[in-house]
Order: sequence, then structure tokens, then C-alpha cells
Amino acid sequence: MPRPVPPVVLALRRFPDPRLTGLGSGLFCVATMFGLACLDGLLLDGSIAVYGVLFLLVSTLTAMWVRHADLVSAPVAVPIGFAVGILPVADGSGGFGGRVMGLVTALAMHAGWLYGGTLVAGLVVTVRGIRHIARRAARRRALAQARAGSPGTGAQQVTSAPRPRRRTP
Repeated sequence: MPRPVPPVVLALRRFPDPRLTGLGSGLFCVATMFGLACLDGLLLDGSIAVYGVLFLLVSTLTAMWVRHADLVSAPVAVPIGFAVGILPVADGSGGFGGRVMGLVTALAMHAGWLYGGTLVAGLVVTVRGIRHIARRAARRRALAQARAGSPGTGAQQVTSAPRPRRRTP
């Protein structure tokens, strides 16, 4: 009799699994943070705490959705997204100079959120990279054992790494 699947696992299976390129992850982060900052400015009068929490969430998603080949781009794209997104929230008036001064002040005053989001993205990317390297090493070992004729392979001709098992509900 199959075991029942917990609801949390079912919810995670429905979670999207896009794989963004380095440029795509940067565009995702910049566009999402700018849109969320505009909403924050309209609805909550530019609450930096709300913007910071949303930034941590977007940083995590950006690091989770970037391709394995472009993992190093996520911690680079995240601070750029923070800087572009904070434009609508930053207090600045008096033309271009006032706007730039407001942006620089907001970046200096809220650097903790910026560092926190970058750290989160860096940690997620590091864990994903280590797991990817471990999986590749396991596949290579399995392939080497199969080619060496280890017990259990019989007359089977193996030309590539074993396929992952399919998940069934």
C-alpha cells in the first residue's frame, strides 16, 4: 500500500521550476523589485521594511531559479535589482540631483537589507552548486562501476549515467 503524500510535498511539486539564464535572472530581479517598489510606494507610502522583506524573498527566488551554468550571476544581479528597485521608494526631490542624492542616501541607510539579500542569494547558490557537484560525482561513480562490470550489471551495455527515478504520487 503506497504511503500518503504530505500536503507540503504536493504544494512544492506544483511550485514552478524555471531555469533562468544569467541575464534572465538579472532582468527578473530588476523588474520584480521595481514593480514591488512601485506597489509599495502606492499602497504603503514607501515602507522600507516591506521593501526589504520583499527583497529577501526575490533574492531567494532569483538564486533558486537560475541555471546551474549561471549560478555565479545571481549574487551579482541581486544588488543591482535592489538599487534599481529602490528608486520609487527613495526620498528625493528637486530634479535629477535630488533624485540621485535620495538614491545614494537610501542605499547607504538601508545597506543591511542589501547585504542580507546578497548573502541569502550567495548561500542558496553555494548549496545548489555543492549539491550539483555531488550529483555529478555520484553519476560518474555509477557509470564507472557499470563500465567496470561490477556485480549486478550482467551483460547489460551501459553507455551513459543511470536515469533518475520517476516520482509517482
